[in-house]
Amino acid sequence: MPVAPAPVWVLALVGVAGFPVAAVIYAFGPVDLRFAAIHVLLTWSAVVLGFLGGIRWSQESMRDPPRFLRLAAAMLPPLAGGGLLLARDYLAADWIIGGFIAAYLAAWLFDRAPQTLSRYPALMTLLTFSACVSLALALEKALRI
Repeated sequence: MPVAPAPVWVLALVGVAGFPVAAVIYAFGPVDLRFAAIHVLLTWSAVVLGFLGGIRWSQESMRDPPRFLRLAAAMLPPLAGGGLLLARDYLAADWIIGGFIAAYLAAWLFDRAPQTLSRYPALMTLLTFSACVSLALALEKALRI
């Protein structure tokens, strides 16, 4: 299993930092920051799902020839993230947060599928874990409100 180079780890950790920061502010921060924190968390969740879908699309499109179903599957996380973000005015926060957790876990499972071109599986596992734990913290808070 290839190990990601240090610059990839550093940039990935900086990029994922938005998850725990927003979740902690939402769960434990001042009441006047909770609204902003949950919207940052949900928006960042959609953005990162879009980014991950782009990575998968890029990896698959480099194959000769690219597989249609894999390209289509790479579009699912960004579509799920965008759909969940649009639904936040129509569904309760706990359903939206749970949907993001499910989308991240489904994307992670997709990376584990046979013949998937996941380049750095340990890095993707850590990032998925960080996103899901942060979203679970926010979900727990949303269920208590």
